[in-house]
Amino acid sequence: MASSNVETYRAGHEAFNLRDFEAMTERYAGSIAWTDHSQGRTFRTPQEFKDDFLPGWVVASHDIRITGPRYIDAGRTVVCTFTVTGTQDGPLGPFPATGREFALPLCELWHFDPNRLFVGGDLYYDQVTLLTQLGLMPQPDRA
Repeated sequence: MASSNVETYRAGHEAFNLRDFEAMTERYAGSIAWTDHSQGRTFRTPQEFKDDFLPGWVVASHDIRITGPRYIDAGRTVVCTFTVTGTQDGPLGPFPATGREFALPLCELWHFDPNRLFVGGDLYYDQVTLLTQLGLMPQPDRA
């Protein structure tokens, strides 16, 4: 049986797929430390996370979805590996839309306090993989 932290995490991913950012962040504490390590950005409040990070992905890809999540319960931390899939039909940072599809593997950790509120997280993914799939970077030579 999954813990309530895993269920909160799973519900957050389902809410993302529905673009319901309010539902996604309803179990967030007032102050968080959520870091996208690939971009070197940390978000400190649920509002900042909702207003900046989440829409950025949706603007870049209207059909982005979290697929194949695997949740690993580690008590007050839950680890999830998953893939985001979509079409880059909008700008991705400084890059214009390419119209190309992508499938990007990610590893994310959500951290919870003793009251089971989300207090922070860590996101890891390979930007080279994404940029290569989108045709924005040449395929690296094989070593």
